Amino acid sequence: MKNFYNETYYKRNSEYMSSTVVTLLWSVTVSMFPLGGFIGSLMVAPMVNKCGRKGTLLINNIFSIVPAILMGCSKVAGSFELIIFSRIVVGICAGLSSNVVPMYLGELAPKNLRGAIGVVPQLFITVGILTAQIFGLRIILTSEEGWPILLGLTGIPAALQLLFLPFFPESPRYTLIQKGDEEGARKALKKLRNSDDVEAEVEEIRMEDELERAAGRVSVLKLFATKSLRWQLISIIILMAGQQLSGVNAIYYYADQIYGEAGVNDQDVQYVTVGTGAVNVLITFSAIFIVERLGRRLLILIGFSICCLACIVLTVALSLQDTVAGMPYVSIACVIAYVVGHAIGPSPIPSLIITEIFLQSSRPAAFMVGGTVHWLSNFTVGLIFPFIQEGLGAYSFIIFGVICLLTTIYTYFIVPETKAKTFMEINRIFTKINKVSEVQPEKQELQDFKLSIAL
Repeated sequence: MKNFYNETYYKRNSEYMSSTVVTLLWSVTVSMFPLGGFIGSLMVAPMVNKCGRKGTLLINNIFSIVPAILMGCSKVAGSFELIIFSRIVVGICAGLSSNVVPMYLGELAPKNLRGAIGVVPQLFITVGILTAQIFGLRIILTSEEGWPILLGLTGIPAALQLLFLPFFPESPRYTLIQKGDEEGARKALKKLRNSDDVEAEVEEIRMEDELERAAGRVSVLKLFATKSLRWQLISIIILMAGQQLSGVNAIYYYADQIYGEAGVNDQDVQYVTVGTGAVNVLITFSAIFIVERLGRRLLILIGFSICCLACIVLTVALSLQDTVAGMPYVSIACVIAYVVGHAIGPSPIPSLIITEIFLQSSRPAAFMVGGTVHWLSNFTVGLIFPFIQEGLGAYSFIIFGVICLLTTIYTYFIVPETKAKTFMEINRIFTKINKVSEVQPEKQELQDFKLSIAL
């Protein structure tokens, strides 16, 4: 694709771009995706409130199908600008879906499955990454003729969603609370549970509606101004920033280059990358089953600690790979270890923690803040990592190691364990951390929650 950029520029200007300009254009192309994700995150609240969860996901397919067509036609059109623009648009799709899909699934799922389902979206993200890596093998679609087809294939999942999602019900909570259609919510629950005995859940949703009105919705500005939510807010900012600034996207965006510099043969790099993606899927799948056993906090501590150690050893290995035998293999092991560490905790757990440390009235604003931090951090890494790598070489991963270490230290001292705790118990912990006598503005919600537990 870099060659396509340069050849296109040559046809227009009768000269080639400098290596710096090519690197800059490629960095912009990579970073446009998270920039679009940031824009999509800002669109979540107004769209889900007006169009519903299912309606938003249906509309969101436009932001996948249109850029897929544009990217697929970019080579024929002789325009790399189409790719850059399409990356923004498909990023909007990702920004919306990364927030709306967990919201929709969480509201469809029964209580006993919500914890595991909180990790499942991340599992399918890793499956998507692995699928892209397999199709991206040179023997399949990564060639001069094949890469436009590879980019165009991104519209197929959206087309499938357009076909099948209309057969699924809208979120019962959205239907009752925001649309005021109790009968519609009851009908959706009967379809989802395959049972007519749904009155208990209908009553639960009705209570949720009442407590939301009692507590009132918390805007993003109010979230920042509320003392009783201060450390919850700081925690999600630290965890979401740590998740992205720890270097995970640098690993994925530039895995081939990292393996190449580690001494792996050019023809074999692609297979090592696919193997890494398979490990990512396997470890994320295991996280579904261990998150309720080991707890959220421990998984984050273990995950970031492994990533920190992997970054340090990787730096040493890359520095010595030309002078010490076997260092390229150590480098590969470090990358795989990093992927394992990130898949255990930093990738799936922060979003789950947002759900657990915020209550109904403040949760939407918290997800908006978390999503914004996520995509801005992702954008930053995608844009500046090539230049950091050029400037620091093997030492570039020290920066990510330090970020992993700082996030681990913060989690150890501040973030409480939320496993097997009620929302009320979690908020009592943060009441002490925030040094407030009572939790505001969600006092009424906590009281109602306590009453519902007693009943």
